[in-house]
Amino acid sequence: MTRLSRAGGNPQAQSERDAFATQYERRLAQLEAVDDGLAFGRLDRSLDGPGSGDESVEGAGDRLYIGRIGLSSDSQATLLVDWRAPVAAAFYRATAAHPQGVVRRRHLRTRGRAVNGYDDEVFDLSGLSSTERSALSGEAALMAALQEQRTGRMREVVATLQAEQDEVVRADRDGVLVVQGGPGTGKTVVALHRAAYLLYTYREQLSSAGVLVVGPGSIFLRYVEQVLPSLGETAVVLATQAELFPGIEVTGTEADHIAALKGSKKMVAVIAAALADRRRVPARDLLVRHEGHRLRLDRHVVRRARDQAVRSGRLHNPARNVFVRQVLTALARQLIGRDLWDGYERRDRDEVLLDLVRNADVKRALDQLWPHLDAPRLLRELYADPERLAATGLSAMEQQLLQRDPDGAWTPADVPLLDEAAELIGETDPWARRAGQRADEEQRRGVRYAEEALQSSGAGGGLVDAATLAARYAGSGGSTDLASHALADRGWAFGHVVVDEAQELSWMAWRLLMRRCPSRSMTVVGDVAQASAPWAARDWADALADHAPGRWRAVELTVCYRTPASVMAVAADVLATVAPKLAAPQAVRQGDVPPRAVQAADLPAGTVDAVAGLRGGGTIGVLLPAEHRAGVRAALDTAFPGATGEQTDAEIAVLTVAQSKGLEFDAVVVVDPQAILDVPGRGGGDLYVALTRTTDRLVVVHPGPLPAVLHRLG
Repeated sequence: MTRLSRAGGNPQAQSERDAFATQYERRLAQLEAVDDGLAFGRLDRSLDGPGSGDESVEGAGDRLYIGRIGLSSDSQATLLVDWRAPVAAAFYRATAAHPQGVVRRRHLRTRGRAVNGYDDEVFDLSGLSSTERSALSGEAALMAALQEQRTGRMREVVATLQAEQDEVVRADRDGVLVVQGGPGTGKTVVALHRAAYLLYTYREQLSSAGVLVVGPGSIFLRYVEQVLPSLGETAVVLATQAELFPGIEVTGTEADHIAALKGSKKMVAVIAAALADRRRVPARDLLVRHEGHRLRLDRHVVRRARDQAVRSGRLHNPARNVFVRQVLTALARQLIGRDLWDGYERRDRDEVLLDLVRNADVKRALDQLWPHLDAPRLLRELYADPERLAATGLSAMEQQLLQRDPDGAWTPADVPLLDEAAELIGETDPWARRAGQRADEEQRRGVRYAEEALQSSGAGGGLVDAATLAARYAGSGGSTDLASHALADRGWAFGHVVVDEAQELSWMAWRLLMRRCPSRSMTVVGDVAQASAPWAARDWADALADHAPGRWRAVELTVCYRTPASVMAVAADVLATVAPKLAAPQAVRQGDVPPRAVQAADLPAGTVDAVAGLRGGGTIGVLLPAEHRAGVRAALDTAFPGATGEQTDAEIAVLTVAQSKGLEFDAVVVVDPQAILDVPGRGGGDLYVALTRTTDRLVVVHPGPLPAVLHRLG
């Protein structure tokens, strides 16, 4: 569909046209996104069972078809029920013990728009006719889905959500919901489906604010980016921690112990002290020249001006205006004379002060005493200056860890510190506030006008809202550009935030995310047993006690749908050494190929041989310590030209263990497990992660003796 860039008619006619066009564009994009596998299930319900008379499903009767979105006929009879609708909950929760009025649950297998198979689960055989009984078919839909080869991208599992997963998806949105689950329990995909469910259920509250999904890295986000669009949802922003401060590019890395310091709670006081240190009182009076006059800036005057600005309660930059006016007034009284100055009108005083502040000497003095700052400048100058670091209260060792070149690259651990600094500094441009206020006023007028247009045109109905239409009419792209708008605005408040691999967040990273969601409506998923960073949470209570006291609750997923039992048994031995109080999740299938270990003195050659034996059966993940990556990758590139890469859709993905978090492959080769184990503080957790990325086959390549914890492979 192409919309004309110029159209005739008065503003009201143009608004009505845009209301209809935006509605149709949104609906078309939604239908195109969900076309593959649109309908995936059917519920046959007892006529007198619970929910059979649900008035919200008009014309549905005792048979409901379940799909990615809802569809109705021209006469408004229900053709397809959205999987998030309350009446569809029985599709996920009905069991033989509690059928919830369901006679039969049918899972449809489709290719394009053709049904090529189905699976039946019957809860009440007496509710079926003899003809229907004879037509029953099917391998369990879940098992069929688990045995499909991976594509390198996460798929939605809306057709095969299990009961414990569905309860998480439909949980109330208030507060922080922590989803603890071992490898393969579906934490990530459940969290994404929960985001889709919340956008459906609370459309009015969430569509304009959006949902933020925070992942551990760009590889992970690319892996999951198709899930929500395939469920018909686009008001979602995917980002890593490194992308949550506008205007900077994160390209650097640093040692774990430096990142751990930056992520610690003490950095709140460090940033505050660094900022306070920039509001200085000179050791002696300062002299400035102005139009041939020598003016003395008394240090006691500076102290009083500083104290008054601090007492104003304003942030650093707005408070600077208080400080500057007090200092300039003191200079003006010297220049004009106290008695004459006291008799000046306000307009005349302002002219004198403006003339003073334009003076280069005066400007230098003011910038020295109370500089106008932004967060990047504050941090760069702090890191580069030993004296400024010493003024923050850090130990000598900690000061050395933070000290670096002022032009050094930003790292992910810097982002929460930049955010903390920005929170204390306030506006970096006094004119930006005025421009922003004007823009807000114009936006509010646009939304009011759009509401009137929608009402008069009858083009509402939930597919397009007034804010979207107003943004379209203003030429800003509307909600289709939500990600760029939200990520460019540090103060953007999301309606809901989803955090994956949350056990890896530092104390300061949690603080950053809570600012992005003041309502504390969050879904936090992770596994404390897979924690690998030195600052990682070992207990959810410790992680959230300071950030959401009394506002969080935890649920646990206990069934592993990804990794075969034969592999989980190996991983469970590692878990017992990492977190002896935690139990490995229960695998739902045994697996056809037992995991094995191969000793190879030449690791690159041994890895090539292992991969060669696994090819042809889907995706392969080669997971290894960073020190082996170059040599192994080169050998694989030579042996299998064009098949290797560092993206999840490569046939052979060569990744560090950290990069593989949250991912899955049909087969996994773990290289040098002892080297993985030997990393202080994180080795056991990393090996546990590496072993559990496979959905089918596992090969461990080791150059020396096999680690004792992997005795099942010996």
